[in-house]
Amino acid sequence: MKRTGEVILGIIGMLVYTFFAIVGGFMVWMGNNRSLFQQLPEELSQQGVEISEAELNSIVETMGNSGTLFLITSLAAIILGIVSLVLLRGNKKPKASGIILIVTAVISSIIMTIVGFAGGLFYLIAGIMALVRKPKPAIQDGV
Repeated sequence: MKRTGEVILGIIGMLVYTFFAIVGGFMVWMGNNRSLFQQLPEELSQQGVEISEAELNSIVETMGNSGTLFLITSLAAIILGIVSLVLLRGNKKPKASGIILIVTAVISSIIMTIVGFAGGLFYLIAGIMALVRKPKPAIQDGV
């Protein structure tokens, strides 16, 4: 039995998680480069927006922490997606693959809140398809 649908949905889910990993990496990079934000309070005060340095540091720190969470969760989801697709290839272990995809989708969606639901949806659908689809019975000759 071909599992083309599950494989395509898994690859799309991995691409979505790759995008989130890139965004998370960018957020971590921004959080580690505080020098980029040193002139920001002065520029904002010229535009009439007042922000203290403590508030700016809090924002940058939160961005770095969120980026780390996005990066780690996305990388784990990508790795588990690859493992799942390897198990699914050749219709070796579709049940194990489906369970891995569903668990990954649920956990990553919870950790990454609403944002992670985009990639988790593809994994969830692929996991359900892997569990539900049954191979066609073989037709016996001479019956």
